[in-house]
Amino acid sequence: MFQMIAGGVCAAKGFQANGVYCGIRKSRTKNDLSLIFSEVPAVAAAVYTTNLVKGAPLTVTKQHISDGKAQAIICNSGNANTCNANGIEIAEQMSLLTAKELDIAPEDVIVASTGVIGEPLDIEPIAKGIPSLAKGLSSNGSEEAAIGIMTTDTIQKEVAVSFEIDGKICKIGGIAKGSGMIHPNMATMLVFLTTDVAISAEMLQKALSTDIANTFNMISIDGDTSTNDMVTVMANGMAGNREITTDNKDFQVFMEALNSVTVHLCRMIAGDGEGATKLLECKVEGAKDLQTAKTVAKSVICSSLLKAAMFGADANWGRVLCAIGYSGAEVDVTKVDVSFRSEKGTIDVCKNGAGIEFSEEKAKEILLEKEIEILVGLGDGTYHATAWGCDLTYDYVKINGDYRT
Repeated sequence: MFQMIAGGVCAAKGFQANGVYCGIRKSRTKNDLSLIFSEVPAVAAAVYTTNLVKGAPLTVTKQHISDGKAQAIICNSGNANTCNANGIEIAEQMSLLTAKELDIAPEDVIVASTGVIGEPLDIEPIAKGIPSLAKGLSSNGSEEAAIGIMTTDTIQKEVAVSFEIDGKICKIGGIAKGSGMIHPNMATMLVFLTTDVAISAEMLQKALSTDIANTFNMISIDGDTSTNDMVTVMANGMAGNREITTDNKDFQVFMEALNSVTVHLCRMIAGDGEGATKLLECKVEGAKDLQTAKTVAKSVICSSLLKAAMFGADANWGRVLCAIGYSGAEVDVTKVDVSFRSEKGTIDVCKNGAGIEFSEEKAKEILLEKEIEILVGLGDGTYHATAWGCDLTYDYVKINGDYRT
């Protein structure tokens, strides 16, 4: 039903993007300013971090898209524009300068910033960079934009899919940044999504809010909830389908396509955690209800002890049971099964809440792979959930020990 395609945020009809180095970062090796633009006005939706300390761009963006409309996204990296006395002013200036270059209303600009918290953000390099940023907008610009939003990320993150609604070929694409300070409880990374599907603002918000509960909210890198980050989506309707205004068959197809994009980005974000060497995916089955499945999966993926064990390829399944035990979920631990799986195979390590004999050598071979699945069976129902994370390595401490320098 869904075909993976190239193009990222420029895959959908009518979208262009670009990224440039403008001088916010000390290092000139990466872009630090990105722009995404829809040729026509689009409906927009967003979800925001639940941290009480919020970056100024979130406040401005929330005001701008209160009417459910947007046409551009401007984002800088290297400075979060958070806890600054003039933060709102700077974010509004970013909107105004962008709008002027694109000949659109400032209120139709989504603003985002990412980087160090509590350092003043000078508008001058951004003001100098925006004209060339806008001039260089291209339907092939997704990669440059993806690079421009990176902080400690080691790879740019972009994906797109095509699908059919109402006999029309539709597309959804996205770029993301996220490597550290990721423990979402609404959305704590930057994710920018674009689609050419015609859909009302109300249904677009419903789709996004519903999806993130089982995708971005199920990632944890380090247990820290960021101040700045959000997930936004613009839908410009240029695919030409009948506008989706109700929860009908077309809406369900859109939801499935959206989910295919967001899950892909979740895996990329989790696998690129600061200092990470492995992507961890905890799959919980047999739960009595969805909340139990989600709580258990998230607790396991958040366990620092388990994450460290995965780094060392140590099949310490007791740490899985420990995380389940303190999760707060009502679980009969005497029914819990645990297995580890990778490209090297699957090994059962716990049955009915107790250890079983297994080959430590085979387990180590399985856990040395780059992608590890932690399989948990609760034996108490039919509900399931998945959470994503990464191993905890020496490099995580190194990166965050001198993050500002």
